[in-house]
Amino acid sequence: MFDHCLYFNSVALARLVEREWTAVYARFGLTPAQGFVLRVVLASPGSLSSQVADILGIARPTATRLIDNLCDKNLVERRQGEEDAREWGVYPTRSGKALDRPINEASADIAKALRRKIGPDLFESTVSGMQNVRKALD
Repeated sequence: MFDHCLYFNSVALARLVEREWTAVYARFGLTPAQGFVLRVVLASPGSLSSQVADILGIARPTATRLIDNLCDKNLVERRQGEEDAREWGVYPTRSGKALDRPINEASADIAKALRRKIGPDLFESTVSGMQNVRKALD
């Protein structure tokens, strides 16, 4: 019935993939969204919430809420900008830095597992195709 529906198929796929990533990030007491925000901050300390939002393709208020959650968990902190006091960079705390390697290894492991389940060619073409669709619709 919905074989050619982009909305239905993308949402159905998102639900399946969400379950996989939820199990991975639950080990760290995080949701997948929080985990990806933490990974961005670990990779680019001092990022502004707007930069985090742009990297992840989410709304700025969503990024702010996720950063607030990570602050509550003492994994990141906001620091006022030295050049512009209106800007607040997001930095990993010691606890956040301690998760850098484990969370990246867990993410690599789940990506490998998904790649094995669906096959490397289909995995790569699906991810690439989805990126192209996002760019075209953006």
